[in-house]
Amino acid sequence: MRKTLTEIANIVDGEVLGDGNVVITGLCGIKEAKNGDLSFVANPKYFILIEKTLASALLVPRDFTAIAKPVIRVDDPSVAFVKIAALFLEDNLLEHFKGIHPTAIIAPDAQMGKNVSVGPFAVIESKAQIGNNTIIYSGCYVGRKATIGKDCLIYPNVSMRERIQIGDRVIVHSGAVIGSDGFGFVNVKGVHQKIPQIGTVVIEDDVEIGANVTIDRARFDRTIIGRGTKIDNLVHIAHNVTIGEHCIIVAQAGISGSVAIEKNAVLAGQAGIAGHLTIGEGAIVAAQAGVTKSVPAFTMVSGYPAKPHDTAKKVNACVQRLPEYIKTINDLEKKLKSLEDKIDKCALTAVSGKSVKAAAKKSGLRKYSKKK
Repeated sequence: MRKTLTEIANIVDGEVLGDGNVVITGLCGIKEAKNGDLSFVANPKYFILIEKTLASALLVPRDFTAIAKPVIRVDDPSVAFVKIAALFLEDNLLEHFKGIHPTAIIAPDAQMGKNVSVGPFAVIESKAQIGNNTIIYSGCYVGRKATIGKDCLIYPNVSMRERIQIGDRVIVHSGAVIGSDGFGFVNVKGVHQKIPQIGTVVIEDDVEIGANVTIDRARFDRTIIGRGTKIDNLVHIAHNVTIGEHCIIVAQAGISGSVAIEKNAVLAGQAGIAGHLTIGEGAIVAAQAGVTKSVPAFTMVSGYPAKPHDTAKKVNACVQRLPEYIKTINDLEKKLKSLEDKIDKCALTAVSGKSVKAAAKKSGLRKYSKKK
């Protein structure tokens, strides 16, 4: 793709400063960019990189005035960059296969929409339903009575178990498992007996599920992933979890059973949530936080056990200074002992004409007198 800076500015409602005839042939981060690339800088603390980058031009905020090289001024450089990236992607887009591969195994009573594509060795079981224009890559498994909506993209080796429901425009990356049994057992006379997991999983519209994500079916009722939620790789979501709309769940997060995560919440990488808790609307759980209590809406927590982020930072600062605190305490103990010894000697000296034992007894310094 080749576009001039002026052409790109028109696409994102931007203003060109500098040479608008500069030709852009690629997009890249500001540190990695080379000649011909367009990059962006949204945070003022990175403005220093503008003079160092090899990018031919940059997207910058509206109030940017310095011209080290041609720029496009826009309201939000990050959003504008995403819009431009989508245009470049169209020219380099992976062309998905079309049609039903002869090795695909599709039950006679499965309901297939228009323009559905199914790759090699995929299996679609009895009474499953696949919506229009959905693409199911090789090695996927669609269980009995499972439902997949229209315009979905299911990458290779995804397992979608019986009776699960997937909405429209959902993307599922390789290795994901949707509808596996929830982890439910009861101890009977020292033996772990399995509790049947008879519920299902509901994935609403416009959800994206990363590689090797596991979403367990409910013990009863439904495990729900809300509309527009994005789930990174290697996330585990246990049975009966409810995730609201437009949440972000980052890699290696673990969500225990019956947790409720309200809309627009964020779980950062390796966050862990104990069972039966609520993460409020717009709340942020920082990376590696261990949540043992419900988190109120629009708050940020971190640490283990998770606590308000400002408090967690203070606690962590104290922990980092523990070696210094221990040294100080040891020094104070030594000084205190030395001071006590001096006081003892002064007290004994002040009592004249008496034996050490008698002087100690009179001065109240018991450690010098013999116990009765």
